Formats: sequence, structure tokens, C-alpha cells
Amino acid sequence: MSQHQDSTIDWLTSSFSDGMQCVETAVVDGNVVVRDTKDRQGPTLTFTRGEWDAFVEGVKNDEFNFGAMAAGQPVTAKVLA
Repeated sequence: MSQHQDSTIDWLTSSFSDGMQCVETAVVDGNVVVRDTKDRQGPTLTFTRGEWDAFVEGVKNDEFNFGAMAAGQPVTAKVLA
């Protein structure tokens, strides 16, 4: 984890967010940086573009349906090349 507090960073928040229950993302030096909207001065997570793209694709494919897992329902995972 690191911190990215530079005031010139253009942080983006989802349009589905209420502004305080979400994360914000920014592109810094070609990497995707993520921070918690409840702690904007706190630590950030940094991902390569490939890591972020794989995560977003997993979300779109419902690979992180932990509610279904907890309920014992089958969850299929797709392997990204």
C-alpha cells in the first residue's frame, strides 16, 4: 500500500456511489490507484493496468459473487488468459 495525495490527481468515483460508500480510482504513471472515499488521506492500492482490467472483467462476469458462495450455491470462475 502507498499513499497518493497529490492534489493534481484526477480521482474518479462511480456514478452509482453516494460519495461516501465507495472507492475512487485514478491513473498514476500508467497504473490504476484505488482509495476509500471514507478515508481519502489514507493508504491507496496500486494495480497494473492488466491487473485492473482482469479485476473489472471478473466483476462483469460475476466471479466475485461471495453471497452465492456463502449460501452454498455453485459459482463458476472463468480463467482469463
